[in-house]
Amino acid sequence: MSFAHLTLATQDVIASSQFFQNTLGWTPISRPDNIDRTAAWLDIAPGQQLHLLHVENFEVSPYEAEFGRHFAIFYQGSEFPALKARLLEHHAELIDPLRDTPFERFFFRDPNGYIFEVIDKEGYSPE
Repeated sequence: MSFAHLTLATQDVIASSQFFQNTLGWTPISRPDNIDRTAAWLDIAPGQQLHLLHVENFEVSPYEAEFGRHFAIFYQGSEFPALKARLLEHHAELIDPLRDTPFERFFFRDPNGYIFEVIDKEGYSPE
């Protein structure tokens, strides 16, 4: 089993889509015509998508945190330095983990305020 898609609200769909394209390399795909608001669909991995939807006056939850709501993704650990540079270039905030793990990881806050955990795919082992 895997997830099909993740939907995130945003006040700026275009900027959010460009952020994920430019930092994580997620690619735009066509979306259904039956949506009555600005939206963008991005391909994350085979069969997995990110759906971005415009929500007027959207504000991110105050519970976005390592010990709260966040989204975890696997990434090649050897490419962490380049990814971190792209994230900073595109106005993300890098966040150090609060607890140690046997694998490398870091967090970032995207320009919307959502928290993402990036886990070294090569070194990951469940705790």
